[in-house]
Amino acid sequence: MTRDISTTADTTWTTGPAVAEHLSRPELDGLQLWWRAANYLSVGQIYLMDNPLLREPLRPEHIKPRLLGHWGTTPGLTFVYAHLNRVIRERDLDMMYVIGPGHGGPGLVAAAWLEGTYSEVYPDVAQDYAGLRRLVTQFSFPGGIPSHVAPETPGSIHEGGELGYSLSHAFGAAFDNPDLVVACVVGDGEAETGPLATSWHSTTFLDPATDGAVLPILHLNGYKIANPAVLARIPENELMSMLRGYGYEPYLVSGAEPEPMHHLFAATLDRCLDEIHAVQRRARRDGLAPRPRWPMIVLRTPKGWTGPTVVDGLQVEGSWRSHQVPISDPRHNPEHLALLESWLRSYEPSALFDGNGAPVQRIRDHNPTGTRRMSDNPHANGGLLLRALRLPDFRDYAVSVDEPGVITAEATRVLGEYLRDVLRSNAEARNFRVFAPDENNSNRLNAVLEATPRAWVADTEPGDDALAPGGRVMEILSEHTCQGWLEGYLLTGRHGFFSCYEAFAHIVDSMVNQHAKWLKVSNRLSWRAPIASLNYLLTSHVWRQDHNGFSHQDPGFIDHVVNKKAELVRVYLPPDANTLLSVVDHCLRSRDYINVVVAGKQPEPQYLDMDAAVVHCTKGIGIWDWASTDQDGDPDVVLACAGDVPTMETLAAVDRLRQEFPDLRMRVVNVVDLMRLQDEREHPHGLSDADFDSLFTRDRPVIFAYHGYPSLIHRLTYRRHNHGNIHVRGYKEEGTTTTPFDMCVLNQIDRFNLAIDVIDRVPRLGPRAAYTREALRSELIEHREYVTTHGEDMPQVRDWVWSAR
Repeated sequence: MTRDISTTADTTWTTGPAVAEHLSRPELDGLQLWWRAANYLSVGQIYLMDNPLLREPLRPEHIKPRLLGHWGTTPGLTFVYAHLNRVIRERDLDMMYVIGPGHGGPGLVAAAWLEGTYSEVYPDVAQDYAGLRRLVTQFSFPGGIPSHVAPETPGSIHEGGELGYSLSHAFGAAFDNPDLVVACVVGDGEAETGPLATSWHSTTFLDPATDGAVLPILHLNGYKIANPAVLARIPENELMSMLRGYGYEPYLVSGAEPEPMHHLFAATLDRCLDEIHAVQRRARRDGLAPRPRWPMIVLRTPKGWTGPTVVDGLQVEGSWRSHQVPISDPRHNPEHLALLESWLRSYEPSALFDGNGAPVQRIRDHNPTGTRRMSDNPHANGGLLLRALRLPDFRDYAVSVDEPGVITAEATRVLGEYLRDVLRSNAEARNFRVFAPDENNSNRLNAVLEATPRAWVADTEPGDDALAPGGRVMEILSEHTCQGWLEGYLLTGRHGFFSCYEAFAHIVDSMVNQHAKWLKVSNRLSWRAPIASLNYLLTSHVWRQDHNGFSHQDPGFIDHVVNKKAELVRVYLPPDANTLLSVVDHCLRSRDYINVVVAGKQPEPQYLDMDAAVVHCTKGIGIWDWASTDQDGDPDVVLACAGDVPTMETLAAVDRLRQEFPDLRMRVVNVVDLMRLQDEREHPHGLSDADFDSLFTRDRPVIFAYHGYPSLIHRLTYRRHNHGNIHVRGYKEEGTTTTPFDMCVLNQIDRFNLAIDVIDRVPRLGPRAAYTREALRSELIEHREYVTTHGEDMPQVRDWVWSAR
């Protein structure tokens, strides 16, 4: 059913006669009844642990001893939910609900229970009196559920515990879902965050012909925890101008009286959906016109709406005091207890629930049915919709390696050809996108643009490079927005790949935290199906920042990720192109992981042919026998390496030591899967002690050249027998704009320092090593003089190739 409403261009509506009669009396009564029930259940979840329908007078023992949760934003969220249910039923919409204020958790749990989904997922929380008692008791209670819209909440893909990501998640869900409408409530506190401010630009990337739609609802209830919200206090003409500048047509709905607000919001919602349908119809019938102006709603309601007006002589409704628990001590304060009972009874629970404790029929009639319920929308449990990618054989993209370390290649450029064909193979399914913060070509993944342009629906000019509607390469100079889009895309059942400068992956540290927490909880919920892994390629890394220098030198994202649960994180440091291909293919096939792959984009030596690369990556760690000299006995020293530059410097050191000390028994161990270093009791990929000892020995010195901060290797290996003999060289916060080899020297991970370290830790080399050591020290001095004079590395360094036979 589509309603004919006013088409005036005025977007600040009043409750005139036409709007006041937008809903029929039965529609209005049904909305109001459903909203009252959701609000009652929300208050009950915050306060009650018994007597959920107030069948007896409220007593202190009915109240939870610890009152946790947030009321202030909840009634606005349930108000919107009630209205979305109406239009879903009338228009048969496929709709999701994403809310930035995750504090509104009790409202979304109440909605899922009223719709019946909650009881289907959790049979012990049935739609009866016992289930209702369980529903209110479990909220923010030990052994129960969290206070936010967590994975435990059916219909949710966004917890909202950390603010700023709702809109980017909503757009990520809408990409490639042409029939989906994502209603996204942006809290006025959340709107003050940088990530949210940037995500308004997502309309520039949304193609109405092939993508779904996002309906933002900016909820202005005026306050955060204790301060006013900025957007609620600026003049309305400034606010509306700002939103129009982002490309939206905003409609203001403002008020506090429920009945007029129901009419006004319903009329506005119908108008917005009509406009969305018109934009999509034009694009799908006639092709994309100039960038469309999408509708949105600005909803202004009192904070703590329908709650107590005054508590202890202080204003609560409409103030910051309603943010969390408006009545603070009903368990011990008789006045507070009476006030809470009065508040709960104001919703008339006897009219909302039948004698068995189930919602009355009029409330049930207001719900959509089946998967049209937002709490049961399959997109909100994306693993149900997930289909495996069609992947080309990565072996077909192999770099030909006849001898280790002789030829060079740009590993990520090779990977770009593989990803190009992943995009081509899945073009019809439209379930794979590549995300990069304006760095796709810089990271040498140029080949993907042969398969698809960059997504773009704004103006273009002659000379623009590969910009078009429907493109599947997502580039915006915001790591937050790329991450948010990708998370929304993955959580709704698709696949993606995120390439980023290594140092600036830190920008999304906190988002990774939230996603990891989501996965951890989801993995313990049998009803949530696995989703595609979150795959990072960190390139333009710490050791090759020729254009940028110290500001771009930070390998610590690995350390951050390793802090997450072992069941979730995987870290790979492929040393060349063929190992990179093998690793990325594996990551694209995986589920429910956070995969971090670190690989340089510059020309580097290639070591393994494809067959050897597959074996090495499958093992994750192994001895490179072609580089080792200990085949006839125990090694004098183990040289371990993880990362492309550390691997090259290690091999260069081995090459030099083999020339100087032909009888020195060296074992070269290369690590691709960093988590193999950890104990098997700590990580699923961890090695047993026996396997670790067979590689690293129990008593020989280990010189470990590592891509990142040395302390991480010690953290991963601290329980090993030979930990006291492991000496790690890595990045130690020394950097500048300098030559590639000089960066290694500054951090003492270079071939000369590694060779000196071996000499110092193998006593049997004795006095004869003194001359070699001295020569190495002299070469370090020569290096310094050369680079500061010529601005490039010495020829014997930059032209080095593996020559040991």
